Amino acid sequence: MDNRRITAEALERLSECDDSRLREVMTSVIEHVHEIVREVKPSMEEWRKAIDFLTDVGHWSDEKRQEFIILSDTLGVTMLVDAICHQMPEGATETTVLGPFFVDGAESFSYGANISKGRGGESTLVTGSVTGLDGKPIGKARLDVWQAGPDGFYDVQKPDEFAEGNLRGVFETTETGHFAFCTVKPAPYPVPTDGPVGRMLLATGRHAWRPAHLHFIITAAGFQSVTTHLFVAGSEYLEGDVVQAVKESLIVDFTECDDSEEAARFNLPVPYFKLDHQFVLSPIS
Repeated sequence: MDNRRITAEALERLSECDDSRLREVMTSVIEHVHEIVREVKPSMEEWRKAIDFLTDVGHWSDEKRQEFIILSDTLGVTMLVDAICHQMPEGATETTVLGPFFVDGAESFSYGANISKGRGGESTLVTGSVTGLDGKPIGKARLDVWQAGPDGFYDVQKPDEFAEGNLRGVFETTETGHFAFCTVKPAPYPVPTDGPVGRMLLATGRHAWRPAHLHFIITAAGFQSVTTHLFVAGSEYLEGDVVQAVKESLIVDFTECDDSEEAARFNLPVPYFKLDHQFVLSPIS
């Protein structure tokens, strides 16, 4: 059979699809996947290995680890979707990847609370504000925060070693749009290499490292939500983030401080690190 005819027949079988968007997407998927096959001409053994790889990715995915997100991130697909979907107006906080270790329903904390549950690291105070494009403060904005520990692991990766909810929490801005929380300074870490995506990275000669960062999801009534990171200025891998998620506007300074009064107010040792940052949300049009 002519191999072009195989593609044509596969597309013809979408003719009864009533969902026009689904039909559009599936048409593109079939056309592009078929073209990949024609281009690389995989052997039957290679085709089977590809199926086994995707099956393995599915087996490694669960409610605490999403291997398909790691695959999407490390292939640059997530950032491509982000670039297409999030054309932010000038001045608004830029978005980046969600990552595979977000946990919905994290504990809510009061202003200035510490989300580090005794796993070491360099004490850090994070302060800032949430405003609109017009500079007006946004009260009761919700900040969902999470990060890896100084040893490079999220709590869900080592549940037998980490307290549940370590280094994650939800905060709300004050009436003046301000927020504050205590944590530990983030460090660079590799995406997990014990699964199929890690094996893919090693097989293709790629490193698995991400620069040090904090994760945020910021939401507020009447404004577009923002999923983003704040990257530590000077961190390794800013120029070669394995998931290509670094944006210049998201690189921030963590400054060493010895303000004993502020340290006492937030129950921090001296010295400590401090990050102060303003998030700017775009209104829902």
